Amino acid sequence: MKTAGQSVRARLRSGVAASDPGLLRLAAGLRTVGAIALTLAVLGLLGAGVRHLVAGAMAAMVATFAIREKQRAQQAVTLALGLPVALASVSLGALMSSRVVAGDLFFVALIFCAVYGRRFGDRGTALGLIGFQVYFLSLFVGAAVSGLPELYGVLGIAFASSALVRFVLVPETPAGLLERLREAFRARLAQLVSAQLDLLDAGPDELEKVLEDVRDGTARLHETALMIQGRLEEGTADEATARLVQRRVADAEIAAERLGLLLLTARSAERADTLTMHLPGAPVPAGRRLSARDEATAILRRDLQGLRLLVLRPVSQETGTGLSHVRNRLLGYRDEENVPAAPAAVQDAFRGIGEAARAVLGLRIALDGAQDESDDTPATTRSREELDAEDVAIDAGEDEDREEEPTGLRRPTTRAAVQVAVGSSLAIVGGEFLSSQRWYWAVLACWIVFINTASTGEILVKGYRRLVGTVFGVVAGIVLAGLVGQHTWTAFALMLVCVFAMFYTAPLSYTLMSFFVTAALGLLYTLMHTYSLSVLLLRVQETALGAACGVVAAAFVLPVRTDRRTNELLVTVLERLAEVTEAAVDQLSGGPPVDLLDQARDLDQALADLRAATQPLTHPITPLRARRDTARYVVALLETCAYHARSLAATAELLPTHPSIAADPRLRRAGRRIAHNIGAIAAYVADDQAAVEIETGRSIASLLEPDLPGTPRYGRVTDRVLRHLQRLDETVAGLARPLGVPVAAPKR
Repeated sequence: MKTAGQSVRARLRSGVAASDPGLLRLAAGLRTVGAIALTLAVLGLLGAGVRHLVAGAMAAMVATFAIREKQRAQQAVTLALGLPVALASVSLGALMSSRVVAGDLFFVALIFCAVYGRRFGDRGTALGLIGFQVYFLSLFVGAAVSGLPELYGVLGIAFASSALVRFVLVPETPAGLLERLREAFRARLAQLVSAQLDLLDAGPDELEKVLEDVRDGTARLHETALMIQGRLEEGTADEATARLVQRRVADAEIAAERLGLLLLTARSAERADTLTMHLPGAPVPAGRRLSARDEATAILRRDLQGLRLLVLRPVSQETGTGLSHVRNRLLGYRDEENVPAAPAAVQDAFRGIGEAARAVLGLRIALDGAQDESDDTPATTRSREELDAEDVAIDAGEDEDREEEPTGLRRPTTRAAVQVAVGSSLAIVGGEFLSSQRWYWAVLACWIVFINTASTGEILVKGYRRLVGTVFGVVAGIVLAGLVGQHTWTAFALMLVCVFAMFYTAPLSYTLMSFFVTAALGLLYTLMHTYSLSVLLLRVQETALGAACGVVAAAFVLPVRTDRRTNELLVTVLERLAEVTEAAVDQLSGGPPVDLLDQARDLDQALADLRAATQPLTHPITPLRARRDTARYVVALLETCAYHARSLAATAELLPTHPSIAADPRLRRAGRRIAHNIGAIAAYVADDQAAVEIETGRSIASLLEPDLPGTPRYGRVTDRVLRHLQRLDETVAGLARPLGVPVAAPKR
């Protein structure tokens, strides 16, 4: 019973870790709700009125969510600086409340400065956000000069409560956060293996749904790997440790994605295309369900279950020799004599399991430390020796290259500040016509649609989502206001629930976040005895007006068209792809070692930025269906290219430690066409008048034909390298059609 209970708790813990990597959403919600609850408790004991309670709750929320820095010391400094900024902002709000024109002009200037402050990093962003939100707070509660001393005390209590919750009650250290992200990576890797196991058994009618689960699992695993990458510098003791964890996470990610492709091929009548694993709706190869009675299939299913167990079970929970036996068996598939008799594609799947087991072993060593080696077989010992050799070869060098940043109005923060200032001015004028008391809601909506957006299309989509969430939130606010009546503390308790839900759902759905915000506001209006149906309907009107003003400002003031934005990011992705590919091919050809993993992660980050920027083009409501399909296809092709580039980079880094993988100078000739085609596509995207063409011709393998009779065809380069190069060459050439790049006639 004790063991069963531990198993249930472990599964529950893994499920939570996978759904919320690093528990970031849970911690943000608890931290914000804790700060608000503590502030309300202190103010309640002091006998504060409802308006001061509302002001304290809003100030505590702002002081908590505005801080985004990773190091605790930096967070403390920013929080300390935020208090005087908040005091100055509420003072100016009270002073300007009776001066309509001057107050409006000052509000616009404050908005410009708050957005412009983003150029100074996380601290500038936080202080600007605090300044804007506290000024908004002063308008919301009707701050007056005579009441400033009490408001100063409320703000002081709110900031102190936020600090106490952040640093004492719900603490977060970079090392602890990185540890939770590692657990999330384990959990998501295990979920991906489970989806791959379903892929093995799925019938023809179930294949598309199971494939979608595999795609989602792969994307979620990649997302967690990027999150770990962003926290390594702060969360590890030294750079060598950071690079070790980075390498092991990258190996596990690549091995897991390759295993899914091999399993799809094993159950198909033809080799599966990598694009199928990245593009929903892509043609699925003619499939066949593997016979459940077939011995090789039964072993494959058993070993996938063993791989999942190996992923989930940390070293501290190992008892007996059962898990060691599973590990040794899986690693044994790296030796040809241990691969079961089966069709070639199924044998490849066993080899893929062996490579995945090796990656998991490296991950376990990097995350859990040294392990008992007494039960190792020769295959396991060889894998450990390879991993140890790789650890020694890891170079802790840093890349000091920095890109030149734009200046003036070309700088994104300056441009956004001008756009928000213009949009807010329009929102103030329009908001005054709707309501002379609550015009500031339009300004808030305009401000919010500009946060974390960089193009007109992104602003339009965000404004639409905010409006939809607000409309449904108004309905919820009406229901909640009717339920709580004048019960003050019941209303505050429900507001805390809405605030937690707002922060927990924010990274998942902006519409849901807006829904909970509006529902919480309905409760605040009830507390302040200003609730009415007309007030909540006015909230919808002001939100629609603010969003519209933001879209107008983005479209006509220093606009960044969605096409221009996506083209710029597409060129960046292609440049990063060219860098990784050329460096990996050069190293595989005998060139000097370089920092391939960092280059691969730069490619991943550039691709993530492009994927986010194309959301307006791929949104379900877009009327341009052909354009939507093209954008999805291009992103899927680039994801396929990135997978093969990552795999080449990982293989190239094995050269110093693996005798089975050696340099072959002829690879430079094979990689030359790929580099040329990537450069040609990037030049054409940057300028569609550029006189460029991509080259096509013989396969990559044929380009490695020996120059002298009797010379081994491929030297000592593995077939896997050639397959990745071939797929990369085909996929890069495939980008030409959707992007309209001219294709040169094949040379004879």
